Amino acid sequence: MKRLICALLVFCFLPLLAAAENVSDSLVVGIYSTKTLEIRPFDPQERDILSVYDMVYESLIAVDDEGLPQPYLAEDWTVEDNGNVWTFTLRDNLYFSDGSPLTAADVAASGQYILTMAANEDISRQGFYRNIQYMVSKFSAADDRTLVVKAASARPYYGLLYAMTFPVVPASQVDMSAPYGSGPYKFGSFEPANNYMSLTVNEHWWQSAPQVKEIVVSTYVSNKDLITAYEYARVDTAFTRLVSAAQYKSGVSSLSVTYSTRQLETLLMNFNEIPLENLNVRRAIRAAIDKAMIANNVYMGMTIDTDTPVPPGSWLYYDQELVYQYDLELAQQLLEEEGWVDSDNDGVLDKIIEGKKRNLHLRLFVYEDPDNNVRFETANMIADMLEKLKMRIKITPMTFEEVQEKLQANNFDLVLASFQMDVVPDAGFLLMKGNTGNYGRYSSAGMTELCKDLRHCVSQTEFAYTWQAIQKQFADDIPFICLFYRAGAVLTRKMYSSVRDYREFELLRGIEDFGR
Repeated sequence: MKRLICALLVFCFLPLLAAAENVSDSLVVGIYSTKTLEIRPFDPQERDILSVYDMVYESLIAVDDEGLPQPYLAEDWTVEDNGNVWTFTLRDNLYFSDGSPLTAADVAASGQYILTMAANEDISRQGFYRNIQYMVSKFSAADDRTLVVKAASARPYYGLLYAMTFPVVPASQVDMSAPYGSGPYKFGSFEPANNYMSLTVNEHWWQSAPQVKEIVVSTYVSNKDLITAYEYARVDTAFTRLVSAAQYKSGVSSLSVTYSTRQLETLLMNFNEIPLENLNVRRAIRAAIDKAMIANNVYMGMTIDTDTPVPPGSWLYYDQELVYQYDLELAQQLLEEEGWVDSDNDGVLDKIIEGKKRNLHLRLFVYEDPDNNVRFETANMIADMLEKLKMRIKITPMTFEEVQEKLQANNFDLVLASFQMDVVPDAGFLLMKGNTGNYGRYSSAGMTELCKDLRHCVSQTEFAYTWQAIQKQFADDIPFICLFYRAGAVLTRKMYSSVRDYREFELLRGIEDFGR
């Protein structure tokens, strides 16, 4: 049903898109930026600058609208030795923007540079693509068009293809600022002091030239200034994650297009604390939380609903809508089955545990989102929902660092927290016993084995089936509650793309093909 609704919404949205003005030969884009003082494709300082880099730098693999890896600079690949060795064949006639050929040696050098950065514990920033170290142990070039990738011993699996989405630059420029790229555009000028950057067409691109000849990027030191610039038509397009962007509706001359992010909002539960170790109590909490109300009233609809760590719309998403329905009556029934009753009529559930009466009191820790002051409001709404079950919830606002200390010490009941999910669809760090993101101390031999199995699935079919089994286990065990993925908005007066999936880090994707 969810997918049907999404399809209908897309269909209904098409006439609005068609009413907007098509981009001609240039586009002025506004982004929030205060840190980018030089162009470093392997270590971008800010989120939205990645969408700009995406127009200049290309990768072996691209991820399509369904979330499937597709050939890009690589025209095909083979896999050997049970997933331990992957061989990629590059397309013929690939060139960087200066006209020099792009070879497998450049790809290998780019990949090895990322691995070197990731392994360097003496630097504070280890690069945006540092997670490749968990998938790959070595890159090498067999010849100009053949790249050999040795998988890391723990993960010889299909997920490695997603890790091949890193930017490729000339081997001689991996550690340089503003290296050449092979994408549809190249950097024209970059003036950080004047908040200005321009991209022009790369005449050496391996596909036909884009219709849009120039992309101008204006940077703003605050989201307020960015939105003001859009309102006064100083930019054609603005990228924002402000919840207030929900007020901008699509009309005849302006569009508001929702884009997905990788920021997963969750409610963590401590399995070492009574009563959260009990499955029915966790089921009751899940059933009592009206996620749609939170999304609409707090986040103003700037969310992407999901019930598992897999984003909806992905080819891997397994819809179990009936399991996750809001049902207050079911929640009350589950608690009663576990012996939680209000025996003294004080408005709080209690139960005799080890000979002593225990009230159902829970601590809820929360830290604020730096982009939007919405998590405290979310915490209060969740507390109101759980208090309908006669739970007593104490909300404690904290700094991010304070919450981190509580999580690492396993000293909490409930925590509202977000996770930045990787491009590689692998949630083992959240679900496997003893792993870094498993703060609730969830322990399931079955789930751990499934996550290990996933990391040895070489074929697309095996990978999908195992992810389905993981999502079934997730629904059964409730390691934590997925609230939703955060969303942002592309505000634009000019249509510049026809892609179905607008997503973070690739917000200009499709401009190179538009108008052909």
